Amino acid sequence: MTPTTTPYRAIFCDLITDRTIDILPLGGVSLDDYIGKAGSLSGSIPVPDAELAARVRRIEEGRTSVYLERGGDLWWGGIIWTSTLKSSDKGTVSLDVQAATFDSYAGRRRIREDLSYSSTDQLELARELWRHLQAAPGGDIGVTFGTEASGVLRDASWRDGDEALYSEALEQLAALEDGFEHHISVYRDPATGGRVRRLQLGSPRLGSSSADLVLDRPGSVLSYSFPRDATRGGTTARARGASVNSNQAEESRPLYSSEIVAQDLIDAGFPRIDLSSDHNSVGDPAVLDSLATAELQQARGAVVIPALTVRLDDLVPPALLGRTARVRITDEWFREGLDAHYRIVGFRITPAERGRPDTAELYLEEAAS
Repeated sequence: MTPTTTPYRAIFCDLITDRTIDILPLGGVSLDDYIGKAGSLSGSIPVPDAELAARVRRIEEGRTSVYLERGGDLWWGGIIWTSTLKSSDKGTVSLDVQAATFDSYAGRRRIREDLSYSSTDQLELARELWRHLQAAPGGDIGVTFGTEASGVLRDASWRDGDEALYSEALEQLAALEDGFEHHISVYRDPATGGRVRRLQLGSPRLGSSSADLVLDRPGSVLSYSFPRDATRGGTTARARGASVNSNQAEESRPLYSSEIVAQDLIDAGFPRIDLSSDHNSVGDPAVLDSLATAELQQARGAVVIPALTVRLDDLVPPALLGRTARVRITDEWFREGLDAHYRIVGFRITPAERGRPDTAELYLEEAAS
C-alpha cells in the first residue's frame, strides 16, 4: 500500500498532548475494534532514505498515538505499544508497528489507592475509574466523558496493594447481571475539527440513533459466515472468587457462586453443559452470583457470532459499533430470503491493496426486538 493508492492517512501524535508529530506512509495495514475490549492495528512504515528515517525515529513506543483517517473521518485511534525495525536481504528498511485502541491504556494501569463507592450508578462508577486513572501525574491521556445513566446502583470497592488493573475493574463491573457496555470512540469535533477520545457507555447495551445500515447479498455483502459453537456455550454456570481463609492451618478455598441453571433449555432436551469463570478479586458471594447469571445469559446453548464481509464505500460510516444492520440475503441456503436485524459488535478492516477491494468484516449479534 502506498500513499497514492490508499484512501487512508496514518496520523502520528503525542499521546498526552495529542499534538501531531507527523503523517507517514503505512503499508500492510490490518485493524480491528470491538465493544468492551481493545482493538488492534498493525502496519509497516517504509524507510527508503535517511530523511524519512529521521522522521520515523520520532515514534516512541508507549507515548505515541496513531489515528487512521479515511475520507476526512477518523476510523481508528490508539497507542503504539511495540515496534520492530527490520531490514530485508535486499537492503530495504522498514519499521513494523503494533498499536491498540485507547481502551488498552486501562490494561497498563493498576489501582494503587483504596477506592470505595456505595449506591452509585454503574455508569458513573465506570467514569470514576477513568477519572481516577487519569488524575495521577502523567496519567491523563485525554479521554472525555458523557453523562449517561443506567438506573442500576452498585456498591464497589478496590484495595491498595491488590494491584488490580483498571481494565479488570471495568470488565468486572460490566459483566454483572444488568451490566453495561463500554467503548472509547475517536472522532472529529464537528464544531472545532479537533480530535476527540470519548468513553461511550450504554446499559445494557451501547446503541445508535442512526438509521439501520442496510446490507444486501447480492450487493455490498461479499461473503458471510454463521458459526455455531456449542463448546463456548452451556446450560449451567458458576463463578469462583477470592480465596478466603481465617484459619491458616486449613486449606485455602475460593468463594464460589450458586450453580446457575438454564432450566428451560434442559427441560427442552439440551444436555447439561457446565460453564465456569474465575474472578480472583471478588469476595462477595452475591456479586459472584450476578457474574455467573450474566455469563449464562451471554452463552446459553450454542454461541453464534455471525460475520459479514462487506465492500467499504461511501454508504458505510466510520461509527459502526453498536449500530443496527438490516441484513438481506438471498442464495441457495436462504432461498426464501433472510431479512434480519443484527447489531455490530466488532469489525476488522482490510484496506485495498494490489487490486484487492477495501473491505470490512463485521461481527454481529442478534438485535434486541
